[in-house]
Amino acid sequence: MSCPDCFAWEMLRRYGRMCVGCRGWRRLYPNADSCRICGRILHLGGTGACRLCTKQAQKLRPRRHDLDLEGTNRYGQQLYFADTERRLQLLNPKSSRCRPEPVPEPLPPLVPAWHRQLALFPPPGRDMRRGQERGFPDGDAPEVATALKAAVDGYARRHGLEYSTAWGLDRGLRVLLSIQDTPGTRFLASDVLLLRDLMLPVRPLLRLLAQVDMLDDDRTPNIIPWFRERTAGLPEPMLGELTTWFELKLPGSTTAPHVKARPHRWIQRMVNKALPALRAWADQGKDSLRSITRADVLAVLPDSGTPRVDMLQGLRHILRPLKTQRVIFTDPTARIFCGMPTTTIPLPVEVDDLRRVLHDQEGPRAALAALAIFHALTSGQLRMLKTTDLRDGRLFLPNRTVLLAELVRSRLAAYLNYRNRRWPRTANPHLFVSQTTGCGVEPVSHVWINDVLGMPPQPPPPRGRGHRRRPSPHLRPVRLVRRRGSALHRHRRPTRPHRT
Repeated sequence: MSCPDCFAWEMLRRYGRMCVGCRGWRRLYPNADSCRICGRILHLGGTGACRLCTKQAQKLRPRRHDLDLEGTNRYGQQLYFADTERRLQLLNPKSSRCRPEPVPEPLPPLVPAWHRQLALFPPPGRDMRRGQERGFPDGDAPEVATALKAAVDGYARRHGLEYSTAWGLDRGLRVLLSIQDTPGTRFLASDVLLLRDLMLPVRPLLRLLAQVDMLDDDRTPNIIPWFRERTAGLPEPMLGELTTWFELKLPGSTTAPHVKARPHRWIQRMVNKALPALRAWADQGKDSLRSITRADVLAVLPDSGTPRVDMLQGLRHILRPLKTQRVIFTDPTARIFCGMPTTTIPLPVEVDDLRRVLHDQEGPRAALAALAIFHALTSGQLRMLKTTDLRDGRLFLPNRTVLLAELVRSRLAAYLNYRNRRWPRTANPHLFVSQTTGCGVEPVSHVWINDVLGMPPQPPPPRGRGHRRRPSPHLRPVRLVRRRGSALHRHRRPTRPHRT
């Protein structure tokens, strides 16, 4: 059984009736016509020749600019076994000779167009798969295409991307230029996300366009629909005041009074803590936060423990900025003692789970488990570890130097071999690399570490350990005083009744 396009021998049934190379050639060049060399009706490349004629010319003349299609295909063509051309090229001493890398040229100026032509009847949706089958048209901005091509080459060289990833970036930019309504303008992030249907690298493409200032991020953050869903059902005045606080905390404010921009997780945590109190006030007929008094706050607060601390903390972080912005008149949570969180004891981890993770054959899991079990590294320390921190059998942390155990060294060596095989050209300086961060320079996330290990690296600390204990107001510290004509004796300061 042979391939119908390149006549490759020994086709396997699991690959279908066509070799992998010809299948990729058809996806790359969807238009079919008569080959100018052999005359067969096949999918033609940029030179007007089929894949077999092009491969024959490349074998005899490796440089693409000097291809002599007519001369190399005059006396016949060399056939191969299916999907073995690359292996034979690696064995060829001429092709395996190292070539000097070209000197990077300065990037051409890339200035996006300042206008954007709006569509009178915007399309309901673009079918990228259908466009790939029919073929995308050429873009109308050749200067922008040339500058983006140079930007892709520089990005791939700096980040050590593989050929397939660099080709995917170039292919994605050509597709974006072809579907752009106004040539030369910034690309919409929603259009870039459509490239997922074509199996193209979307995240590296978004980072590249952001670096060259060619990205118009029109995506809606996930926290905005989450906030609308969680606050649905509240009275209209209260919802407007909460929306004012949300719009103030999300981007921050650089004008007086200054407000620090908060991350999305912090906003979600504060809203979840304060939402039971807000719904309770809404059920009591309180339509606005301006009508909330100190007695109302004390009525909805739990008696003691962590629930009381969490609810009061959420209400304070919401009502205090509204008072500063003069949305409400007073802060009803002022001078209310919240108490102390309930202290908890860390739960022990199952020994069988630790042994199973430690002796796992997978490189990242065994290395993470060894560092967490033997040397008690936290999740943040594991994320920020770099390859240069491992030297001479030691791990150099910012605050200490760790002499690695023998079992940890062997597992780290196995992981480094796995990392070099999986990402041989990555420019990420961090020790642990995932599939997402292999094309960038950012560290892995806490979620990735927990997913690889199957458990957190360390149990959460007790809630009361990090808080400063406040002395009881009824037990004032005893001090020594000297009175006239008397010896030192103990004197207790008068106490005041505790205000709740």
